[in-house]
Amino acid sequence: MSKPLIYKGRASISNAAGRFEKQSRAAEDDGWGSLDAELPPLATEVIIDSSKSVLTYNDSPDIPFDRSINPYRGCEHACIYCFARPTHAYLGYSAGLDFESKILVKPDAARLLREELAKRNYRCAPLALGTNTDPYQPLERQQRIMRQILEVLIESRHPVSIVTKSALVERDIDILTEMAGQGLASVYLSITTLDRTLARTLEPRAAAPQRRLEAVARLREAGIPVGVMMAPLIPVLTDYELEAIVSAAHKAGARSVQYILLRLPLETADLFAEWLQQNYPLKAEHVMNRVRDSRGGKAYDAAFHQRQTGSGSYADLLAQRFRLITRKLDLAGSLPALRSDLFLPPNLGGQMSFDFFD
Repeated sequence: MSKPLIYKGRASISNAAGRFEKQSRAAEDDGWGSLDAELPPLATEVIIDSSKSVLTYNDSPDIPFDRSINPYRGCEHACIYCFARPTHAYLGYSAGLDFESKILVKPDAARLLREELAKRNYRCAPLALGTNTDPYQPLERQQRIMRQILEVLIESRHPVSIVTKSALVERDIDILTEMAGQGLASVYLSITTLDRTLARTLEPRAAAPQRRLEAVARLREAGIPVGVMMAPLIPVLTDYELEAIVSAAHKAGARSVQYILLRLPLETADLFAEWLQQNYPLKAEHVMNRVRDSRGGKAYDAAFHQRQTGSGSYADLLAQRFRLITRKLDLAGSLPALRSDLFLPPNLGGQMSFDFFD
């Protein structure tokens, strides 16, 4: 068995080659105990993404939006359960440590979005951000790509919904408040656990749970429709917190709470199982058995309408508990619908200045 690759601030403990690669590498001890040496810090590598378009469309029947933007590919938050990890294989990278440390950025995202919104055949509908990787991950502090995208959206009066684990969303409260006043913006904060110790290993570079709840409160105070997404709800590790998380979200001012049961597609299943054995060895088998109980005996079932909440008696019990607590607290299943009738195609001949937002 190979030695775990344990880096501070990283969740993965391996970096296996992507599933499309023809070659793989394995570290071997040279007889001098080289594998026992302490690993140096793993720095984040920023790579420019030269994509020619920025909008991604989908026709999935169980997803409430048909278009999205991902300003970043890969995510420094390093959440071990992230269902987006396998997408890094398409880039020739590993779904493990590469996903957390080799981040592709789209510096031209705002310009590309402006051009696509200006097309004569474009039809406006709510745009989703944060559906794959987090648009407010740590690199956004320097890159400010998300801020630039919001500037294009407010200029064109285009509706947007955001999901994030980062309190950095507060930076853009000025733009989001104005958009929300026109029915054009809503935000979900993703909260997986209230246990700080668990969160530190599970999602090491995301904001602390309490800090996310504070962001919920500040967005609510600013008049922005805000909810909490329990994503994911993890069998055995966090499922007992369901009622506590919903109650904390309600207390912070969330108008809606939703949940997604743990999803482990492709490489994510092995990465999560490795993490369990390293951090919670006594619970590992129990967790994976519960996962399979809710996924038809497999680590993952991608069937529409089941992939979000699972199936079987365990999944049904979670759904019943969720219905009871949200009904008790009078929480909505979703935030108010966003408006699409105010859309104005951007003017490519000139661009408004948004310096007054800074």
